Amino acid sequence: MRFLFINHLQNARQSLRSNRMRSYLTMLGVTIGVASITIILSLSSGAGKIVGDQIDSLGGNITIIRPGSPQTMSTNLSQIKPQRNFSASSLTEYDLGVIKDIKHVAAAAPIMIISGTIKADNTAPSDSSVVATTPELQTISNLKVQTGQFLDSTIDKNTVVIGPQLAINIFGTDQAIGKSLTVHGKALTVIGVLKRANDPINYNSVDFDNAAIINLEVGKQLGLGQPQIQQIDVRSDSVTNLSGVIVDLNKALLISHGGENNFSVLSGDQIAQPTSQLFFALAGATTAIASISLLVGGIGIMNIMLVNVAERTREIGIRKALGANNGDIAAQFMIESIAIGIGGGVSGYILGYVIAFAISTFLTFQPAINWQIAAIAGFISIVMGTVFGLYPAFRASRKDPIESLREYS
Repeated sequence: MRFLFINHLQNARQSLRSNRMRSYLTMLGVTIGVASITIILSLSSGAGKIVGDQIDSLGGNITIIRPGSPQTMSTNLSQIKPQRNFSASSLTEYDLGVIKDIKHVAAAAPIMIISGTIKADNTAPSDSSVVATTPELQTISNLKVQTGQFLDSTIDKNTVVIGPQLAINIFGTDQAIGKSLTVHGKALTVIGVLKRANDPINYNSVDFDNAAIINLEVGKQLGLGQPQIQQIDVRSDSVTNLSGVIVDLNKALLISHGGENNFSVLSGDQIAQPTSQLFFALAGATTAIASISLLVGGIGIMNIMLVNVAERTREIGIRKALGANNGDIAAQFMIESIAIGIGGGVSGYILGYVIAFAISTFLTFQPAINWQIAAIAGFISIVMGTVFGLYPAFRASRKDPIESLREYS
């Protein structure tokens, strides 16, 4: 049996090499399909991994509170939208005070996104954000200041810290200390410019390179005195105390909200989950489109194998006359078909990562490399070779040896 299998492999290799160009062109359809799926999965996995890596880089002792129950946050993709799209928030300033009083909470900072146009020498692009918060945000999110300083409770509240790209957009330079800008007609003085971060995808859902950060009190004025806090970032004094802090946060906020569980306390992978869900939902949709390429490639495999069966009818007759059974003939053609699928899968996997890394040079993250993507590519290749090779193999095995020998005699 082992010798027979090796013989089938040798025959398949000889058959494919004798028609190299035809074999390569057949593999091309599989290569394109597998490459497309590899690009999609590697980039979506890389994007989904960003937030988790950010949390780890901050020490792993970060938890965040968002409006909405945990069930809603985990099942409703609409919650993946940027924080500014929350129509109403269940989080209040009172909650912030309750959180700060919890044991082992080292810092807590609210994030309140305000809709409003930022104007100075030029008008800021529409994707620029106005974030009302407290000085603790710098400590929690590790925001680095390039020039000037961050918000401080001891200085004038009518001040603002801006991102480097926003500074260039509205002032034409990132040297903006002392300059003035307006939000909703309110004049604010720039006291700091952040260091460029290049991380538009983050757990705060704020691109700080394009943001204006103002004091929470000023934000309340611009919001007509009704603060809409979309998120509260919390840092525990150590990683070991984080689990206890999370338990205490849930208890305290449940009491603060009158027993209504209309908030979510998230940590670790839970923080990255909405972002990951979004990217994997997009990956699923685009993978469905890429599957069309796989279908075309599979039809190509079936077509070329049927051609092989027709061209090798006499060979099939000779083999059967020498004692080969239907299973032997079918196995030979199945091995050839699977070999084409695997060859296309391997080349598609490699090509997919080459293209993915080329695309990532224009993005702020790298494609993920993991065994799951390799397994998916391998599985798809083998399944395609098997499924689309079944009919040609069955047709070859059912040929009558006498008729096969007579056909080309």
